[in-house]
Amino acid sequence: MRIGLITRDPGHPLLAAATSLLTPEHDVVTLDPETAEADPDPRADIYLLKARTPRALALARALEERGTPVVNSAAATALLQDRTAMAQRARRAGLPFVGTRTFATLTELADGPPLPGPVVVKSRHSRKRDLVARVDGDADLRELAAAHPQEPVVVQEFVPNSGWDHKLWAVGDRLFAALRRSELSPEGRGPTLPLALADLPPGRPELVRRVGEVFELDVYGVDVIDAGDGSPAIVDINAFPGIRGQSGAPEALAALALRRTGRPSATEGAARADGAAPAYGGASAYAGLTPR
Repeated sequence: MRIGLITRDPGHPLLAAATSLLTPEHDVVTLDPETAEADPDPRADIYLLKARTPRALALARALEERGTPVVNSAAATALLQDRTAMAQRARRAGLPFVGTRTFATLTELADGPPLPGPVVVKSRHSRKRDLVARVDGDADLRELAAAHPQEPVVVQEFVPNSGWDHKLWAVGDRLFAALRRSELSPEGRGPTLPLALADLPPGRPELVRRVGEVFELDVYGVDVIDAGDGSPAIVDINAFPGIRGQSGAPEALAALALRRTGRPSATEGAARADGAAPAYGGASAYAGLTPR
């Protein structure tokens, strides 16, 4: 089978490890979304979309139109780049997403009524090095607007919390978790600390699975904070995040690629190397293998 990676960075640790697991039994090819043809020859049986640029999304859509599965879909990936659309869909589905308002520009926000208290201002369109800032008052807001006057933004409620995010990731039927300081923390983000699933607050695994259903995602991340009374507040959702340093993530990704084509490996059903059960039913097609 041929598995395609839509990415400019095939050496990313997650992709490289999954590639090692898949080869030489399967052929893994890379499409650079900035240079690839819309209909490559030969076409792969499935593509993993680890890029979010306009050209990457256009390439993924073209492949889908020709009947080739893409994980995650171009539509699901594009939706999560628009924080307004993300929040609207999440709240319509009853997910505990933080309150979010949209402004055409930062100047429009600064020229409006005074802020009701601390808020989080983010670029409406998610991208590398986008804007994410806590704003405590009008002076902060004017300074931010002067630096980014025409930036379309969303304003999220600031939820008092411990300063730590639960980083939750799903890869097919597997769940992974970690703790990381908020990007708003004055100490900086610091390292990502692995977290056992058993140490998650009650209901978090079900919440992650529900996010995947609502947004039609196979590989995704959910950033959750404690709203103060033990209830969760979702502050961000990402399509195909890096998931670095999570044992079992490459195996889960390799298994997902094979399952989505309907042609699992001969090792389907093998016991997991770590002896743990999958987070969401089903066995990994590459459980028990080590990278070649």
